This record gives sequence, structure tokens and C-alpha cells, in this order.
Amino acid sequence: MEHAAASEDSWSAAGAFLKDDVLDQTLISRAGESASVPYQIQQVIDALGASDDPAMLGRLAGYEISGVIGSGGMGVVLKAHDRPLDRIVAIKVLAPHLATSGAARQRFSREARAAAAVLHPNVIAIHGVNTDAALPFLVMTYVGGTSLQKRLDQQGALPVVEILQVAWQLASGLAAAHEQGLVHRDIKPANILLDQGVERLVITDFGLARAVDDASMTRTGIIAGTPQYMSPEQAGGESIDSRSDLFSLGSVIYTMCTGRPPFRADSPFGVLRMITDRAPRAIRELNPDIPDWLCSVVEKLHCKDPDERFQSARELADVLAACLAHVRQPLVNALPEELRSTKRGRVPLMVALGVVLSIGLLATGYAWWNSGEPHSEAVSSSATVADDSPAVDKRNVSTKHPDPSPATDFAKADSQPQDTVTEEHPSEPGLFPEEEIDAWDDQLDPVLNEIQRSLENMQSL
Repeated sequence: MEHAAASEDSWSAAGAFLKDDVLDQTLISRAGESASVPYQIQQVIDALGASDDPAMLGRLAGYEISGVIGSGGMGVVLKAHDRPLDRIVAIKVLAPHLATSGAARQRFSREARAAAAVLHPNVIAIHGVNTDAALPFLVMTYVGGTSLQKRLDQQGALPVVEILQVAWQLASGLAAAHEQGLVHRDIKPANILLDQGVERLVITDFGLARAVDDASMTRTGIIAGTPQYMSPEQAGGESIDSRSDLFSLGSVIYTMCTGRPPFRADSPFGVLRMITDRAPRAIRELNPDIPDWLCSVVEKLHCKDPDERFQSARELADVLAACLAHVRQPLVNALPEELRSTKRGRVPLMVALGVVLSIGLLATGYAWWNSGEPHSEAVSSSATVADDSPAVDKRNVSTKHPDPSPATDFAKADSQPQDTVTEEHPSEPGLFPEEEIDAWDDQLDPVLNEIQRSLENMQSL
């Protein structure tokens, strides 16, 4: 790896980047200054100019620095007040030990240009940059929340509706970047900042972003990115395109579903081998509450062959938007057509359950039939139903799912003329639309999951 880096500067920059997995989100301010400030942060603070406001840590090119948001291998992020525009901003300062590295400065400049080229609510906005200063810095929108990584560390797996909210916004932001010809190459929870819970997020750290037609994008043998969230082609040092980001997004969704990354090993090279050669553990083995159709979305994103994945972030965003609408209002919004078949993945279990219920009903009916109760008058020798019994119109009965409002239909049956059920009246398709069936299926998921676990326990005895 050191040989591939080609120079000490490149090797130093690469090493710092690989350590830059999670940003330390501890805020340091003048009021709460501690004696145990990390050395890198202290270096940046010492490099600040004096401020006429005693509450500030210092001044940087006209910005009043009020605190330190966090730090990582590549630099320090400061919280600042932009006096001319009277707004709070975040300033990312290149780490002092990298400021003398030409490769690090180049990456820093590239990050500013790449992010500034994308104007989208889910992509961090760049307000300014200075790559000629002793400590290069770029000025960004301040996001008051936390990273998705920290949220996962604190709470583990997210609820399905929040998973979809995050995934849809990620896909939308990536679509905007891809449509500008950029590939992010480092999509991971630590580079996703949450604002107002999961209602709004922004994608950050475009330091590895490249134009699709950039020569370095097609150079083989060069590996850049965070191992656990790389695509197979990225892990293999092959040429990549925007579909590589979609594989990484699939890994982020997997992590939100299970609370852990999909590919884990004892070493980075072990992780890379798993990404290229193996499929991750099934999501529902780790979290049975995740619906089958969401698992199928992740599985498609995790296809080793880019041609078998979703072909654009825009296509994925549209699918995720429809899924989110379905989860929020299942009776009103149907799942996308391509995902509906995955909801029938437990057909054998449902059939088995139906057989058990049918046997129980038959046994009950047989016992009643042989209980000695008079029933001869209740049975007519003709095909018609007795006048004093409400008729049942098979055309209004779904053969797959029960009516969720039986009392309403019974009332209608009592007040309307009844048809005779004969062979001349074949049953028509079910009364209920597909979206209602999907909604009931979602509501049955927890029950079916519990039954499935019980059956598996019985089989293991």
C-alpha cells in the first residue's frame, strides 16, 4: 500500500483518511474549555487569530469561532458566526499536520468544488473556501443535529418508517450529485448528518468525490473509501460509476435495519474479501420486524454485478418514496408493483396456517353435525337457501382475505334482495383492491412472524 501511495505525503493523507471513520462530535467552547483538549484541536485553536469577543475561541478570516464541533483524521470542524450575514456556519479546517501535503490540499479543494456543484436540500451547502491559507478551510451550512453513525451507536436499528425516510433522502441527494456527473465514493453513516431527527439529512464529505469521466475513476488497483461500505468493484480497485454509490447506500440501509454493517471481519482486507465474494447475513435473521419487500430492495442494491442493481439513484428514490407513502397510509397507497410479489414470500406458512384453521373448522362442524341436534329442516333439497336465513353472495366474498368490516356487509345483506348461489353464478374476483390486501398483509406481519418462530421452535425439538 505504501508503494501504491507513491509519496510520503500521499501515504500520510491516506492513513489519516482511513482513520477518519467517525467524527468526534464533542463541542468545545471557551465557556466549557477543558484541559484535556486533543492535540490536533489545540493546534487549530492556537492558529486562530484574536477575537474582540471574550466568549469566542478566536477569529478565522472574519469568522468568529465559538466552538469546536468535532474532529477526524483529515481535520477539525469549527462552529462559527458569520457576522456580515448574521448566521451560524460550520468551518472545516484541514489538520495542521496535513496542511503541508499537496495531496491533502488537493483533496480538500476537490471536496469544496464537488459539494458546491450540487444544489440540493440533502447535500451539504458550501458557502466559501480558502485553499491558499496556512490552514485551508471551507465554510459549510451548520447542521445542529448528529451523524447517522452516532444515532445508530446510541439506539441501534431504526423503525421501518425512519429507515425509509433516511434512505429516500439519501437517494434523492445522490441523484442530484450523479446528475452533475459526480460519484461520492464514500457513502457511510458517519458522512450523513441528521437535522431535526430524520426529517432532514445532508450528505457530507465529498473529499473522495470524482467526476465519472475523471481518469482516476478508471485507473485500476487504486482503492479509496471506507472498507465496510465499499462496493465490490470499488473494493477490487476496478473502474466505478454511480451504481457503486448505490451499493454503499444498500449497506447503509442494511445497517439501519440491523444495527450493524453488512460486511464484518477481523481486518480491512477480510472485509474487502467478504464484499467481493459473499452475501451478507439475511436481514430478517437479525431483525424479523423488517418487511420482506424492504429486504428485497437491499438485496437488489447488494448485487455484485452493477447491471443487476437499480440503475440510477433517481429510480431508487422513486421506489423508496412509494414505499414510504405505503407505510404511512397502507390503505391508500400501494407498494410499487415490482415489490408486491415479495410480500407473498411466506405463502407456505400462510397455507399451513390455513390448513390448521380449516381442519379445526371441519372438526367443529362434524361434531355439531353428529351432536344429535335437529338439522333436517335447515337443509333444503334444492339449491336455494331457506327464506328465513340471510343469503350469502359469493361474488362479494374475497377468497384470500377476510373483510375487515364484516358488520357492515351483514347489515347490507339483511336489507337487500339475495341471489341464489348456483353453478350458473360463478364467483367473481375479490371485492378488495390490491392496496387493501397489502395493508392487511403488513398488519399480519407481526402475527405471522410469531407463528413462524413458534413453528421453527417446534421443528427444533
